[in-house]
Amino acid sequence: MSPRGFSVGISLNSPDSILERIHIEDSSNGGQGGERSFLVYQSNLLDEVSSPVRREVANRSFAMKVVDRIDDDVENGKLEIKEKSIRNNMIVAVHNKALLSGIAYCISSCSMILVNKYVLSSYNFDAGISLMLYQNFVAVVVVSMLSFFGVISTEPLTLRLIKVWLPVNVIFVGMLITSMFSLKYINVAMVTILKNVTNVITAVGEMYIFNRHHDSRVWTALFLMIVSAVSGGITDLSFHATGYTWQIINCFLTALYSLTLRRIMDTAKQVTKSGNLDEFSMVLLNNTLSLPLGILLVLLFNEIDYLSRTPLLHLPTFWMVTTLSGFLGLAISFTSMWFLHQTSATTYSLVGSLNKIPLSVAGILLFKVPTSLENSASIFFGLLAGVFFARAKMQGKSQS
Repeated sequence: MSPRGFSVGISLNSPDSILERIHIEDSSNGGQGGERSFLVYQSNLLDEVSSPVRREVANRSFAMKVVDRIDDDVENGKLEIKEKSIRNNMIVAVHNKALLSGIAYCISSCSMILVNKYVLSSYNFDAGISLMLYQNFVAVVVVSMLSFFGVISTEPLTLRLIKVWLPVNVIFVGMLITSMFSLKYINVAMVTILKNVTNVITAVGEMYIFNRHHDSRVWTALFLMIVSAVSGGITDLSFHATGYTWQIINCFLTALYSLTLRRIMDTAKQVTKSGNLDEFSMVLLNNTLSLPLGILLVLLFNEIDYLSRTPLLHLPTFWMVTTLSGFLGLAISFTSMWFLHQTSATTYSLVGSLNKIPLSVAGILLFKVPTSLENSASIFFGLLAGVFFARAKMQGKSQS
C-alpha cells in the first residue's frame, strides 16, 4: 500500500491504531523523544476529559492531529523514506540468514568428513559399520527428544510407511557403509574428486529413467569430472585399490539413492497421516530403520570380535569424537534444510561444489597426505569441474 493510501484509509474514530503506527515508525527511526512527548500529550488530554461527550470530542481532535501529522510526513516524503528503510532492513536480515545458514552448512559438512577420517585413520578404527550404527543411534535419540519436547514435528512410523521406505533405506545404509570403508583407505581430497562420478551416474540415470535431457555444458562438465577422477587416481601417491573399489560402489549407491528417493517420496507421502514427509521425518525414518539392519551387518562382518578386543572403547576421548561425529551427521541434515529454505536448490548445489575446495585443502594439510604436482593439478581440475557443473545446471534450469 502506498503512503497516501494509508493516510486516506485511516479511521478518524481510531486514534489507538494511528498511535500504534506512529509508535512503530518513530521507534524504527530512533525518535524516542518525540514519541515519549506524544504519548504524554495523549494521556493528559484523555485524563482531563470526564464526560463521554467531551471524551469523544477529544478523541476526534486527537485523531485529526495525528492524521495531519501523517499527511505532513507524506507531503515531505518522510513516510516513504521510512518505509524504504524498513524494506532495506528486511532485505539485510534475509541476506544475513542466508549467509549464516550457508556457513553453518559448510562447517558441518566439512567437519563431518574430517572427523570420520580422523576416527577411521588416526585412531585406526577398523569397524566402520559400528561407527555408522552409533552415529545413526545418536541421530535417532536427538530427533526423538526434539520431537518429544515439541521443538519439531515428525510423522509417526507406521507399518505401511516402513514397508514403503525399507527399499530406499537399504540403499541408504549401503551408501553410508561404503563411504566409511573408502574413507579409511583414501585421502579426503581424492574422495571429494571421486564423488564427482556420482553426478555422471545420476545424469545418465535421469536420462533413461526420467527422460530428462541435459545440454552440452552439463555433459562437458561431466566429461571433465571423469578425466579429473581418472588422472587423480593415476597420480595418487597413496593409491589403495580396496579404497577405490569401495568408493566406486559408493558412487553407484549414492546415485541410486538419489534416483530412488524421488519415486519413493511420492508413494510415502500417500501413506502418512498428514500427507507430507518433511526433512525431520525422513531423518528419523532413515536412521531408525538403519539400526536393526546395522546390527545385522555388524554380526555378519564379525565386528563384535574386533570391538571386544580393541582398547579404543576404553578411551573417553574416542567416545567424545565419535559422539561428535553423530551430532555432525545430524547437523548436516538440519543445516542443509535451513540453507535450502533461505536460498534455492541451485545455490545449494553451487555452494556444495565450492565447499569441496577448502575441504580438500584441509584434508591434505591436516592428515599430511603425500602429493605431487600432477595429483594436485588433477584435484584442482576436478574441483573446478564440479563448480562448472553446478553453474551449468543453474543456467539450464533458468532457461527452462
